Amino acid sequence: MAEVKIPELAESITEGTIASWLKGVGDSVEKGENILELETDKVNVEVISEESGVITELRAEEGDTVEVGQVVAVVDESGEASSSEEKEESTPSESKDEEKDAPSKDEKKDEPKEEKKEESGEASDEGSDRIVASPAARKLAREKGLSLKEISAGDPRGHVRSQDVENHEASKKNQEAESKKSESKPEKQQANAQPEKPVIREKMSRRRQTIAKRLHEVKQNTAMLTTFNEVDMTNVMELRKRKKEAFQEKHDGTRLGFMSFFTKASVAALRQFPAVNAEIDGDEMIYKQFYDIGIAVSTEEGLVVPVVRDCDRKTFAEIEADIAGLATKAIDKKLSLDEMTGGSFTITNGGVFGSLLSTPIMNGTQAGILGMHTIQKRPVAMPDGSIEVRPMMYIALSYDHRVIDGKDSVNFLKTIKELIENPEDLLLEG
Repeated sequence: MAEVKIPELAESITEGTIASWLKGVGDSVEKGENILELETDKVNVEVISEESGVITELRAEEGDTVEVGQVVAVVDESGEASSSEEKEESTPSESKDEEKDAPSKDEKKDEPKEEKKEESGEASDEGSDRIVASPAARKLAREKGLSLKEISAGDPRGHVRSQDVENHEASKKNQEAESKKSESKPEKQQANAQPEKPVIREKMSRRRQTIAKRLHEVKQNTAMLTTFNEVDMTNVMELRKRKKEAFQEKHDGTRLGFMSFFTKASVAALRQFPAVNAEIDGDEMIYKQFYDIGIAVSTEEGLVVPVVRDCDRKTFAEIEADIAGLATKAIDKKLSLDEMTGGSFTITNGGVFGSLLSTPIMNGTQAGILGMHTIQKRPVAMPDGSIEVRPMMYIALSYDHRVIDGKDSVNFLKTIKELIENPEDLLLEG
């Protein structure tokens, strides 16, 4: 028998959630074949079988949290795959349901005892004429449908009289009235309360839980501020319009987008203001001498931030190709852990969803994040005093004020604005 264990993934990842089983009990599996998909804090990974054989046991279910090194399945190297009919017959859930439906031995034994108790109870009720009572009291009790056993005698000798029956009936009516009042109160409250609205409750995915946890930590552990500016996109849009077809032909179909311009502008600004490319480690500041830019990508399971490496050494075409490739991997859940870690600065583009303005939250231990927004035509006062309608974009820099002073944050954003408005300057910076 061979055991399938959760493999070592990365230093920071010690557990994951089983997203789905790709194989079931009785299925044959080849060496190196994927048998389950594991969802971690950052990416989804597929776990393989180290041996060929037949899966005889699954020790965890979909949705279970499992740790690195934990045995999750057993493979019989000499077994044969079972048919689908045999699997259905041996389904654990069905056998459990049958066990639940079948009465236990103890329940069977208890049945006649309960019947005997009921019979003995009826017999004792019938023996109520043994109570010492006056004929008038007996007659009155029969008329009112009362048992003499329930009536408390006022006589010290225990003789039940007619007035005792009447007093018992009166007290019983009072108790019933009080119980009706107490029952009617919640009914009135329910009538006055608003009816319950339909909701759908579902468990958060591991990635969504991690996103929520990390963003909350950033808000709690940093002195985050946001500064804003706006960019006239006229020149960069005209340049892109003139060059996009030639660019696409020259670089094997790679499209020229705005992200490469903002990535190059960010690198140039980070060189001028190194504190924006830094982070705090205890009582030390770490100034990063590399420019690995994280590009936020929206997926069905939430936002992920793959990293474009060495943006200071890459051309516009290489940056655009990397961004497109990483975005495709993110959507297809094919990103590796290496492609998700080690960024020094992040860019997020809410403009693709129509966002006009936002305050982005920093990513992990980074000190800054640049937010791009939708391009909107607005009237702008020109240097000569005239008014022109220009395509404008609001940009935002959220930063950790413990690391970056307000002056540097404002000038950082101003530098990006100037480079985008004069895109030929980016060639000189590159």
